[in-house]
Amino acid sequence: MKKLLILGAGTAGSIMANKMHKRLPSEVWNITVVDKELKHYYQPGFLFIPFGYYERKDIVKDALKFFPSGVEVINSEISKIDPSSSSVNLKNGTVLSYDILIVATGTRISPEDTPGLKGELWRKSIFDFYTIEGAEALAEFFKTWEGGNLVINIADNPIKCPVAPLEFAFYSDYFFTRKGMRDKVNITYVTPMSGAFTKPKASKMLGSLLGKKKINLVTDFFIGEVDNVNKKILDFGGREVPFDCLVSIPLHTGDDVISTSGLGDEFGFVKADKNTLQSTLYKNVFVVGDAGNYPASKAGSVAHFQADVLEKNIADFIAGLELSASFDGHSNCYIETGFGKGILIDFNYDTEPLPGIYPLPVLGPFSLLKESRINHWGKLFFKWIYWNILLRGRKLPVTDHMSMAGKIKD
Repeated sequence: MKKLLILGAGTAGSIMANKMHKRLPSEVWNITVVDKELKHYYQPGFLFIPFGYYERKDIVKDALKFFPSGVEVINSEISKIDPSSSSVNLKNGTVLSYDILIVATGTRISPEDTPGLKGELWRKSIFDFYTIEGAEALAEFFKTWEGGNLVINIADNPIKCPVAPLEFAFYSDYFFTRKGMRDKVNITYVTPMSGAFTKPKASKMLGSLLGKKKINLVTDFFIGEVDNVNKKILDFGGREVPFDCLVSIPLHTGDDVISTSGLGDEFGFVKADKNTLQSTLYKNVFVVGDAGNYPASKAGSVAHFQADVLEKNIADFIAGLELSASFDGHSNCYIETGFGKGILIDFNYDTEPLPGIYPLPVLGPFSLLKESRINHWGKLFFKWIYWNILLRGRKLPVTDHMSMAGKIKD
């Protein structure tokens, strides 16, 4: 039997397991998925937990229910990847060989890499919302908080879901307005970028929206340390931002096992061709989702679009053909802006977010780079799509490559 091994049972790994199970003949190929965590988290839902909109039960399911019969799932931590011998060692002592390896180990926050971030105020007045534990701790804090300086800080890029920190700022404005205490909360958005977002047009629009909501914007701030005693964050240039509640988006790194495997860069992300998603070091290794070092957003939509490309390229690889499919960096993201509205952006490696409608010309129904109520409902409805269509590798009525249909050029 030929062996396809997938490391990671998250979004990207689940999609690929389902797609390849349909694509590869079961009498020829054995498909195995390995992960130490068999609870599947709907990570976009983490944003809503601090504000009481979701609870843990709303966004957590058993990962096993999303794998088809015939896919073997092993619940174990990985101790070593040896690409030179096409094998993976598990912490339980098992050694797995493979003909093709798909790395879908994702990314994780590393708050310990910023001095003082995980100090005595961690989960007391310093929080993250990129883990369910951090989101739940912040929810408890907000229940009794009487106001002060709320600071949202991005330590550095890349991060998972690049728009999530902006969503947190916008939703905070809505949340505290609804509670009747917005005048008691001074919200400041602190970023290492030169604007509110990485892409110029979107950055201008989103920065303007921050201003309208009276959210302060501090740019080009590269955090050097967190002063727990005086409640300040300090950048390497000596600037300071005081906080009463700090919501941190910590540094992100790849899985530890990538750094020791010889597959990754200094941050633990797999070195891969940004278009074919094939390892630049080993031809029978591919990467999908947040685990790669390509310059695409680390977002669920990217994993979805990459999976369509990767399915074709693995089929080509098995057939001994040149890899024919190319990922163009396509990403789209709903941005919750509060008050029942949202924004949608759609972009790729070469084209920044543009105004228009998506996904169909004329019909839409979603507006691009513009607040609307249907975008808000699209954000909420996506949870159903995620559980019932996306994870199961089913086709959505959108293209994996970014289309210019419905977009308005300058």
